Amino acid sequence: MAISAWTNEFLVFRAVRPVLPELPDHLVTPDDLAALRYTVGVPLERFCEDGKPVDSGQIRSLAELVAQLVLVRKESLPTPAGAWPHDEKDSGGFLRELARHLHERDVQSNWAEFGGLFGAFGIAPDALVQCAARAPSMARRPYSLLNTDLRRATVLITCDREQPVSLDWSQATYGDPAYDLASHLVRMRYPEFQWQEVVEAWVFAMRKRRPAAVTRVGKDVWNYIALEQVRAVHLEVMRAARSLGDTLDSTRLGTAAESVRQCLHAAENVLGLTVLPEVSAVEQALFRWQAARIERRHAAAAVSGPPIVTAVSWQPDDRVPERPDFPRTAVLQALAAEGAAQQHRVFKGTAHLNTVVRVDGVEHPVVVRRKAGGVPRREGGFLSEHAVLAAIEKSRAGVSAPRILALGSSDRGGPFAVHSYEGPLGGEQPPNHPVHGLSPSEADSLVDQLHALTRVDCRGLDPAAPKTDFYGCLSRELVRFVHSLPKETQRQARSRGLPNGWRLQEILERHVTTARTPVLLHGDLNPWNLVRSESGGRLTMIDWELAMIGDPLYDLVRHLHLTPTRVEIRQRMFARWARVLAPEYTRGWEKDWPVYRWIELVRSAYVDLDRLATGAALDSPNVRRAVDSYAMTLDAAKASLGLHRAHSALKRSAS
Repeated sequence: MAISAWTNEFLVFRAVRPVLPELPDHLVTPDDLAALRYTVGVPLERFCEDGKPVDSGQIRSLAELVAQLVLVRKESLPTPAGAWPHDEKDSGGFLRELARHLHERDVQSNWAEFGGLFGAFGIAPDALVQCAARAPSMARRPYSLLNTDLRRATVLITCDREQPVSLDWSQATYGDPAYDLASHLVRMRYPEFQWQEVVEAWVFAMRKRRPAAVTRVGKDVWNYIALEQVRAVHLEVMRAARSLGDTLDSTRLGTAAESVRQCLHAAENVLGLTVLPEVSAVEQALFRWQAARIERRHAAAAVSGPPIVTAVSWQPDDRVPERPDFPRTAVLQALAAEGAAQQHRVFKGTAHLNTVVRVDGVEHPVVVRRKAGGVPRREGGFLSEHAVLAAIEKSRAGVSAPRILALGSSDRGGPFAVHSYEGPLGGEQPPNHPVHGLSPSEADSLVDQLHALTRVDCRGLDPAAPKTDFYGCLSRELVRFVHSLPKETQRQARSRGLPNGWRLQEILERHVTTARTPVLLHGDLNPWNLVRSESGGRLTMIDWELAMIGDPLYDLVRHLHLTPTRVEIRQRMFARWARVLAPEYTRGWEKDWPVYRWIELVRSAYVDLDRLATGAALDSPNVRRAVDSYAMTLDAAKASLGLHRAHSALKRSAS
């Protein structure tokens, strides 16, 4: 994983030695061999492990070592390989070129093998390039020779311990000296309280030799640190996965998972990870990857017949019987393919990790669906998703939804479900969602889907579902949600003028709605839960985790609340909905739809505030769009609750 600008390390070594005479003599350099005079010493890591404080004297000595490199004349170095910037003071250009170089060397070259793991941990495909693109403008500093790999394992402390020696120049390059400081800070794994001391020692040593090299380095170094942290995650994921060898040893899996989790924690801000996976979730992902790797080796060794699956096992959940069109052998193949899936087939949503795979003998791709872990979803569902999908398929009512193919728990992988894939047929492209609103034909399609839901027999899904007063149940559930919010979220709600649970209950009880015949509801028809067909026009509803039984008007109003909708499209949907549904499902809707719109505004004010306070699921596009417009949501909710008028009256009374 070296990023060296040169192919021959010892040509660099020879150029450095006049400036660093403590380096050992360079005795002989044939094309493929070099010999150095033996230097008596001990690697720093032997008596000062990663994460432990480093002696202040050693910090100053290391800073002096790095600062000496600016004295190495460019003419004494071999010609650099690669497309480094021609302007040898362009720090921003060096950062961007470095990110591109690291992306090609560390990520693209290993994409086929590790891309699925990167996706499972929430690492964007171009995380390194994005990191450099987000960096603010940087000061100009003259380029110099950089070691870039000065860490405890590569620093030799000699017997007199007066001056540390670096014997490893395999990652030396030429560029902005601030990058050498950043790579040293990250790879040396100093405790955080020593970082400032290291920076100050570096600036002091560098200013004596080349003052221009320290220009605004205290700010710019963080751009390189962010890049190094992102790179460290990629390297650690690959190193941890390879450390498993050819086994599924529990001790190795646990150690690898812990190291990956630590790297993710160090880089969570620069990667934009709002929720870190638990160590157990990391271990499960590594297990699935390793099991798939072992299966591929077995399959390659098989002389004839289907591959014998030995590393992957699962326990079926009898609530979903074995299907003739997707037998249990197909489930094993899907699980084996899941661990080997490339990143473009791994979709991480708000609550689930979805992996698209192909199975021999099955015409279309399928989705292995698992809980994503992290912060629990406080808006709980009322029905089991697998039962809802089974009821929809059994009804043959014409509802476009995934089919449930299998349900179970895999060895060390946790619970999972296998659904039919509702995206493009090849499975190579992600689903297309109507994130900017529905076309007229799509609006008609969605209303027809809501009509079809009235024909689904839902009596066995929830015997306790209310036959009347759906609005009352909805209100009580919202009050329960507000009571369950963390203390910090409740504090922020009070500071923004939102009522507590008891006061909210009093306000919600002012309204009643007409009783309509209850039906199966999707419960969360945001644009990312709708998939466009390849031919256009028809929509498929996915993610039925929040499904419920209740008033058919609610699904339509909630969709209009969650989706950007033009006035003419809203009017078109209401008109078609009132025309195609039977009167028992639509009576009194003109009076009641503003009530559901009102309660959804209030719900969003609390839900989005909780996401802002806890950081839950902020990397999901639907959540990000909601919280970005939170100021408008809060104003609309307070106005609908009558709190703006009350607040103004209180201010007049106080004055």
